[in-house]
Amino acid sequence: MRRVLQVLSTGSPLSSAEIVELTGLHANIVWAALRRYWHKNLILRTLTPLRKQTRTFKGRAGIRRNLRSYHLYSIRTANGHRVTLSGLEFVSYDPNEHSLNKRFNSKADSILRFLKDNPKRAFYATDITKTLAGIDIKPSDVMSNVRRWEKKGWVLVRGYRMDDRQTPFKEGYLIVWIDPSVPRDDAIKEAIEKTENALAEKESTNPTIQRVHRIRDLILEASTLREVVSFTYICESLDCSKYEAEVAVARALQLYSDLRETKLFKAFRYFYCNFLAEDELHAAVAMKENYIRLTKGKANRIGHNWEAVAEWFIDKFTTGAHFWTQNHRLQLMDPRRITIHLVRSTNGRIRNAEVDRVWEVTPGIFSPLVTYVLSCKWGLIYKRDVDDFFNVLRWSKEFGANTVGGQEIKQGIVGVFAGNAFNPNENVRLKDDHTITLSAYASRLNIQLLKAADFNGKLYDRGVSTKITVQKICKIAKNEKQVREILENIWKNANESELFLDTAFKMNKEVYDFEHLLEIK
Repeated sequence: MRRVLQVLSTGSPLSSAEIVELTGLHANIVWAALRRYWHKNLILRTLTPLRKQTRTFKGRAGIRRNLRSYHLYSIRTANGHRVTLSGLEFVSYDPNEHSLNKRFNSKADSILRFLKDNPKRAFYATDITKTLAGIDIKPSDVMSNVRRWEKKGWVLVRGYRMDDRQTPFKEGYLIVWIDPSVPRDDAIKEAIEKTENALAEKESTNPTIQRVHRIRDLILEASTLREVVSFTYICESLDCSKYEAEVAVARALQLYSDLRETKLFKAFRYFYCNFLAEDELHAAVAMKENYIRLTKGKANRIGHNWEAVAEWFIDKFTTGAHFWTQNHRLQLMDPRRITIHLVRSTNGRIRNAEVDRVWEVTPGIFSPLVTYVLSCKWGLIYKRDVDDFFNVLRWSKEFGANTVGGQEIKQGIVGVFAGNAFNPNENVRLKDDHTITLSAYASRLNIQLLKAADFNGKLYDRGVSTKITVQKICKIAKNEKQVREILENIWKNANESELFLDTAFKMNKEVYDFEHLLEIK
């Protein structure tokens, strides 16, 4: 006491740090003494704390700057309990003003009180910031204080848990008050349950782990149904990028020893659980191989290429054509392929049907809008194909109409059927026993027929070699994009048309080899 009071007796206000330096005492001893003497009204303290910027050298870490708050102390004289020295107001201790329940509310007190007053639910850090924004609470204020209380066991903080660290959720960390009146184990369980309720419709763990659990469920579901699940299906179900799905699948195969992977045709990845019987596995694999042959084989590729040929010629020779587009769940599907809705099932189609292209043309400012609907088929076309296309149009919501005479195609809707060739030997017998050709029958239904010979004629008029046909382009091109590129190139450079096809043939050798592999197996 004598040493502290001796340095204060000079009359100059001093801070605790200055008193420590002058007395040589430990800082804790000086702080305790100043607080005790202030409560005994032996010394005076500034009414409000002072703030000062400090710079501390931390070696290789550089210089740290901090805002330090501190009080000045002065010896009490006979002038009273409140004096002014050097422009600062000093006061003595007053239990009614300076007790703990009457002290100034800090940001930490406000945050802690908010959590105590709402113990029945968990809050994201961003929610606390928004709720207490009126008293200038910032995100850094929340987490800096919450981490101190977490060490003391007052709150539970939850985020994405990884192997070596924890990261915040999208809305920030989840924070919940731990009830001290309940046994510790029960209080922690209650706090975790509150965070689970807050995460009821959100990802409760790391996204990769979430995907791993989802992959496990998908494979288990498929195996229970005696099926194998493809990697493409997993990507679509997870709604993530291919790279993220690759990481999740590799992790799932490491964590779960009952998951198995097999490759069909050495190219397509499929997964199953090891409890699937051997004969059931062989049956499931055989079904998937047949499906791959249909969807990835030569016939499927050429059929889609034929659609691109018809589209290119229509776009090239139709003035003012505006094609419809549609977003599909499968990103590989051409946006110009349109799904229409049926009011009645037709030929096995129950609710929906697909048409290859739809485009609109306005002939003139006083002419009505004409909508053309295209259907393509590679191979020989029969009457049943034309009838099926007609039924799809008239029973669709988009192109059909209910009239007095029955369901008919709307006015201004024209069907276009593009085929490699139409059966010349097939005639249609009418009700009056009169026989007409397939072309005349389609014309009566207001359906236009486009043949490969029509497209070839346009190329030959341009000066393209007669050795080049659209059929050959469809067989050589890898996909629809390459079909359009080849047609554009030979249209601009008709003399080099054979060179373009030879180049494409050499580029696509791997495609032909794979299709040959599918045909062999």
